[in-house]
Amino acid sequence: MGSAGSFWSDLLIGVGSALLLAWLILVLALLVARPRGGLLREALRILPDGLRLVRRLAGDKNLPRGVRVRLALLLAYLALPVDLIPDFIPVLGYADDAIVVTIVLRGVVRRAGIDVVRNHWPGTEAGFATVVRLTGLDNHKDR
Repeated sequence: MGSAGSFWSDLLIGVGSALLLAWLILVLALLVARPRGGLLREALRILPDGLRLVRRLAGDKNLPRGVRVRLALLLAYLALPVDLIPDFIPVLGYADDAIVVTIVLRGVVRRAGIDVVRNHWPGTEAGFATVVRLTGLDNHKDR
């Protein structure tokens, strides 16, 4: 009986350790993928328009299914009351939603094209210019 209890406690410790390690890797990945310099501040500023953009893109039946699935998963994540990074963690606590939206938009723009994103953009030209910088398209204008 004692060895069965030990097995379960070892299993719980192992699973807990694996979850903690996975969370730490996620935090590091978000730190690495976050927009640099003032772009994080800009990403937070355009977040409301970015959310409307994501909703519009997710409803576009002309986009590839994989893109729409990613966007739907992003919307589900954003709707959850629990954040991956708690708000008390400096820098990333309040910015994790903007970072996750930026990461997903990078993939969407590369797969669907900038013209599709432009057609759905609900904000200003300056905001769209920020989306272009966040997605890295300003570094690949020849494409």
